[in-house]
This record gives sequence, structure tokens and C-alpha cells, in this order.
Amino acid sequence: MRKSLYALLLSCCIATPMLYSCVDNDDLDNEQGTFYSATKRTAAEIISDDADRCSMFQAILEKANYYSLLSVYGNYTVFAPTNDAINKFLSDNHYASLEALLQDAARCDTIARTHIVKDGAFFTTDVSDGALPQMNMDDRYLVMTCDSDVQNNNQLRVFVNKRSQLVEKNDSATNGVVHIIDRVITPSSNMLPDLMEEDATISIFVEALKYTHMSDSLSKPYIDLSYSVSEDSINGEIAKVRFGGRDNTVTYPRRRYIKFTAFVEPNSVYAKKGINSLADLEAYAKKVYDATYPEDAGKYDNDPTNRKNPLNRFVSYHLMDRMGNYADWAPSGRFLTECTVSSLADAEDFWETMCPNTMLRFCRAGTGNTAGLYANRKGVGNKYTVKGVKVLTASESGKSEQQAVNGTYLYLDDILEYSTKVRDEVLSCRMRIDATTLSADFMNQGCRFNDEAGTYNANLYALKRGYIKGWKLSDDTFLAVHAAELSWSSYLGNAICIKGQYDVQFKLPPVPSGTYEIRMGYVAGEERGVVQVYLNNEPCGIPVDLTYGTWNLQDIVGNIADTEDDEHNTSMDKTLHNLGYMRGMDSYRKPGLNSFRQDSPEHLRRILTTQKLDEGKEYWLRFRQVSKGDKEWSFDYIELCPKDVYASPDGEDRH
Repeated sequence: MRKSLYALLLSCCIATPMLYSCVDNDDLDNEQGTFYSATKRTAAEIISDDADRCSMFQAILEKANYYSLLSVYGNYTVFAPTNDAINKFLSDNHYASLEALLQDAARCDTIARTHIVKDGAFFTTDVSDGALPQMNMDDRYLVMTCDSDVQNNNQLRVFVNKRSQLVEKNDSATNGVVHIIDRVITPSSNMLPDLMEEDATISIFVEALKYTHMSDSLSKPYIDLSYSVSEDSINGEIAKVRFGGRDNTVTYPRRRYIKFTAFVEPNSVYAKKGINSLADLEAYAKKVYDATYPEDAGKYDNDPTNRKNPLNRFVSYHLMDRMGNYADWAPSGRFLTECTVSSLADAEDFWETMCPNTMLRFCRAGTGNTAGLYANRKGVGNKYTVKGVKVLTASESGKSEQQAVNGTYLYLDDILEYSTKVRDEVLSCRMRIDATTLSADFMNQGCRFNDEAGTYNANLYALKRGYIKGWKLSDDTFLAVHAAELSWSSYLGNAICIKGQYDVQFKLPPVPSGTYEIRMGYVAGEERGVVQVYLNNEPCGIPVDLTYGTWNLQDIVGNIADTEDDEHNTSMDKTLHNLGYMRGMDSYRKPGLNSFRQDSPEHLRRILTTQKLDEGKEYWLRFRQVSKGDKEWSFDYIELCPKDVYASPDGEDRH
């Protein structure tokens, strides 16, 4: 789905219509059915045909052996710097000539890989404000921003990584798209704390980051050197895996990255609350966190490195142990516009932070593509009981680069805190936690992606046993991430695909103390197995038959489909709940249908157990396959539902 950057800009400034330098859109019968092209040229040919502007970039591509790659079938986005841009790069980096640069093979290789996205052709009409859904060939995200050129009739300007302007956009090729840019893209080589320190607008938070030594946690080696895979595994050439009734190509991450995200208030936000120094912020944090944790008040004030120190908690609550761009923290793209029933519920995700035993709730609030991203908001659409903190888009976040080698940081419009209000009100809700958020490795290794363009990459992204944070797998377990397929009966098109005579454990995210129903969302099918479930190795009732769908429940209780009689519908929900089941939600659907509740009988929720969960205690769910043979489990999500929701006098909603 193509969403114009111009449409985005209209929401924040007045702009003239977007002008494309070259968009070949007269050949609608392209044999690939994906791109428009009148000339049938490859990306390499587009570059070579524009020798007056791109001959130097072509020479770099040829030196690095990437020009031939752009001559064959694929799905590429290429940002081609002009000769003027290359000459400026030569001057800035003290190369006497292009020939001198070409002698530096490693530098040419880096330049080439930086400017090519291999796994997706992204037009400016495909990409909203923020990072491209796929990394470039150097395993870095490229960020698109836009602004209005007030000195040139408010024409829209589009940038990549905030500095390189697209001077010609959307030249479509038979194997992707080429954009011409006026500056060589040079991503920062800094670690995240060092990059943040260069941004004077966030100096107070950076000072607190260093004072608490949480900066040390963000400066660890970002590549796990103990991890390795074969070349066949990287390129998806291993035997296909049968899952979901079809053969799937399997790809393993080439490297295991350790990355982070920081959500940061600019100094201007602090100033509005009377915070103008580190001492002021320390006093503010003490007021908030002494109230949230009265048992710790005054005990750790003199040790900013202690995880129970108020300022340490304040800073840590802003940090995630995974890298996520603006689009990643709550559903976006077609999963937002076509799959979420926004009149019933906001699209949202829940995430564990680096502040011990705390969670963040992110949602999209608003209409369609203009919906904003908010942290710790409670409400639906523009109606809320807790407003939350808005996360700013890349275009709203100034000119500083926000992508470090091991993570990124995003700006906030208000102060983010784990207050008593957040704990007792915002997080007192049914937490539907997508399975692909249950390990930092699903995100850091590029397995889970929120594809705004809606183009599905049909691989299974497999992970090696022992390299999945927060998970334990038996020797006989195959685990992979299936991501971003609109037609799947999985919430957000994501699922953890588990196969074999498997035995799997994962750590539950932390929740405020209370009694919870723990539920599993899954997709039933004849290939599925039967699992015994345990919580901290205590069995949770009888084994769960994953072949069991709503068709089986109808054999027991009769027609469970909704009717015009809502009393009947409510009664049937209670009957199913007593049997340990719930139908799918009515707030999510496949494109063109009504809801999972009405149209996806294979999508079910199974109540695993009802338990009191204590804040600060670890809980592990274990699923052991007890049927014989090579079975499957399409694990969709976990719901942690507090008693005041599932036992509410008004009844739990169907959303």
C-alpha cells in the first residue's frame, strides 16, 4: 500500500503538491506485477544511462562487485549519489581523487552496501515518515523524512537519514527503484550513548544516562561473536520446511546483534516542568518513584547505579533491550489501516523495559495513516482517560541523526514515567502480547518486521537454540518467526512457528501484582499437536489439543455464531469461557472481512491457568509436545488478563 509522504506532511504543515521527477507508470502489465516501468531497464541500467550524474557511483559499485547484482532480477531500492555528492565525499574524507577511493576496496564496499536495500523496492509513495521496513545491505536502517521548502514555494523535500535529499525520486526499474540523492549516506559509527551525546537538545537526559551508568549497558559489544551459521542457512538454501500446509524457505540471521532503543525527552520538555538540570531531574524522579515504590523510599538515593535508585529507575524505564523504529512499537501500515477495527480498540503492543519488572504500553491513536504513536495511553481513538506521551516522528525530531550502530533513540513530547497511575490504571487491562515481542532477538535479528508497504517476504526466519533471549528450546525443537502476512489468521500477521517433538519455555513479561487469567492465542489445524502446559514447571490442567477449533466447540454446545440477540451471544461467550475457550477478538480482521470473531473459526484463545502473579518474580511458561510425530504449533500471542477485567460485573469486552 502506497502512502504519500505528502499526505503525511499535510498533517503538520502547508505544502504544495508533491512533484515526482520521474515515475514511469504507463506499463501496468509488468510481468512481476509489482513495479511500474516504461523502459524495462534494470537499476544498473538506470544508473549507467545517467552517466553525467552517476558515473562515479557506478565506478564504486563496479569496484565493490555490486553493479552486476543490480543487473539481475531482484527487489532493490537504490539511493544513487550524484557525481557532485561523491566529489564532496572525497574532499570531506581526504581522498585526492575517485581513483584514490577506488584503491580503498573496503570503503567502496561499505558505500555500495549502505546505498542498497536488497529486500524491498520502496517508492516515496510506499514509505511513511520513518525508517524503511527493511535494512540496507550493511544491516542498517535508512530513515526517510520530509519538510517544506519555504524558500521555494513550499515544495516538499524528501531526505534519507535527514541529510541526503532526494533530487530525483521513484525511477522504477524491472528489479526495483532508484532514487538520486545529493549527498553520500554516511551512517554514524557511534554507539548509542555517544551518538546521543552529540545532540545538545537532549543533554539533561544524556547526563542522567551517564550518571546512573546506564550508558554502560548501551555500550556493550553489539555483535555476539559466539554466534555463527553456514552460508546456506544465511541465503535460505537449506531444505524447505513444511509448515501451515505449504513448503517454506528458511533463512537464519547472518549475525546476532545486541541493540537498544531509548525514548528521550528533549530539554524543552523538561523545562516546561521546571526541570533545568540533572539535580532537578533527580528530584523529579525521586518524587515519582518514591510514590510507586514506597518500600524503597530513601534507601538508595545516594547510589545512582543501584537499580532501585529513583533516577536509575527513571532512566531505565526509557530504555529497551532491542532496536525498534517508529513503526515498530505498535501496529502500522496495512495492519493498522485494513486489519484493525479502530472504532472498537486502538492497535497496541506491550513491551518489557530495562527498568526491572516494568512494562510499556504503546498504541496508535487517531485515524488510519495519521494515527500517532503514544506510550502509556488509555482510551480509544481521540477519546482517552489517560492521554499518554506522544512519540515524535523522524520529521518532527529535528536534524540530528538518531541511528547509532547499535540502536536508535526517539523523541517524546512529555515526560515518560512508571507512576502509580500507569501501574494501577494504564496497565490494569488485558495485555495482548504478540509472541514475536517475547524476545529481543526476534527484533534485533530482523525476524519481526512491521511492513508498512504490505509486501510480504515469504521466508520463515529461524533462530538457533541457545541464541534466543528469554527462551529455552529442547534439542528436537525447530523455531522460526513468520512475519507480516495479511491473509494469515494470526493477530498482526505474525506467529512463532514451532515444529518437531518440541519442548519450549519462555519467560512471561512482568505485570503488576494480582490475579490473572493466562491465555494463549493460537491457530488450529490438522497438522498441530497436543501440548502439556506448565507454569514454573507446575502443570496447567490437562493437555491442550491444538487441532481443536470452533467447529469442535460447536459439536459440544451448538451454534456459537453471533446472532442479533446479544443476550444469546453473551451467554454463549460464558459457556465457552467455562470450557476454557474464547473466540477470536472482534477488533481485528483479515482485509475485507468483519473480524476474527466472526470470520476466522480457526483462531481461538485457550485459557491456560488462573494464577496470582507477584511483581518481581519470574514466571516461565512451558509447552511440551505430547503427541507422537513431527507436529506444529502456530503460537500467536499471550494474554495476561487481570481479575478486575475478566471478572468485571459488566463482563469483559470482546475486543
